[in-house]
Amino acid sequence: MDADAYDEGSNARHGPDGPGGPLREGPVSAGAVPDDASRAAAAPESGGRGAAAHEPAPGGPAIETPHAGTSHAETLHVATPHAGTAVARPFPPSEAPPGYPVAAPAPALTGIAALSLRHQIAAAFALAVVAVVACVHLGMVFLHVAPSNTVTKQHGRAIDEWIYPEFEQNWKLFAPNPLQQNIDVQVRARIRATDGGATETGWYDLSALDGAAIDGNPLPSHTQQNELRRAWDFYAGTHDNENRPVGLRGNLSERYLRRVVLLRLDREGAGGKGAVVERVQVRSRTTDVRPPEWSDEQVSDKPVLRELPWWTVPEEDLTDARTTEASAR
Repeated sequence: MDADAYDEGSNARHGPDGPGGPLREGPVSAGAVPDDASRAAAAPESGGRGAAAHEPAPGGPAIETPHAGTSHAETLHVATPHAGTAVARPFPPSEAPPGYPVAAPAPALTGIAALSLRHQIAAAFALAVVAVVACVHLGMVFLHVAPSNTVTKQHGRAIDEWIYPEFEQNWKLFAPNPLQQNIDVQVRARIRATDGGATETGWYDLSALDGAAIDGNPLPSHTQQNELRRAWDFYAGTHDNENRPVGLRGNLSERYLRRVVLLRLDREGAGGKGAVVERVQVRSRTTDVRPPEWSDEQVSDKPVLRELPWWTVPEEDLTDARTTEASAR
């Protein structure tokens, strides 16, 4: 039979020298097809060794095996049977010989995916709670600043309880006529000393004391900034110029302001240890803010005083003030 005659449809090995010829030794990169020059150069190097190859199973790839004396770079290659190319098989990183392709490691998991199933469930639940609370808060703030509507009329009390006092919102900063006055709230008291004598204190500038506590404090409390101011605004908004209550909240605002000033007097130690506050009097001192130098506006620099009548301090207010101050300490 002619040596060049072979069954084109068979799975016989087709080497560079014809059917049954030797396969090329040495590494061949994936997709590379050896040309005639490469085959000619490789033939003398093989010497008398003769590159041996295992016969592949029918329909399977042709697999080269190294001979004795070959380097690691000439080890196993898998040849695709029909494309005529040789593909280097990747090795695990710990087993790869020098010069061989290394299999890429699996990508490391990060974030929540790296946690165990139990911790993933806990993290997902926490994120869901935070998202719900954030949505509720934004909705409450929107309803608080929005014009009066059906929802605010029906659920106004619940909205106010959520907003006040920590999340109070107002438009004074953007108002057409913002506040242009400094208002100081001051108080004095008549004290019953431990020996039975009665004395009257001087005026305590409570606003100035709050301002001194805030200066230099990077995180002042909400109480230091707004409690006294809000108490005075509450009183002024529910009383007329003659200090008579207007509406149903007048008496409530008076009692609230009285308790606030009692707390401050106790904090300042008015009358000394063991003294009892019997009566208090509150006043406001209002001063206009000076206009900027480039403005032609003229304002008075004289303060305007508004003195409230003397209030007798009920025993329950004293008890509540002492209890509140003790818990704060």
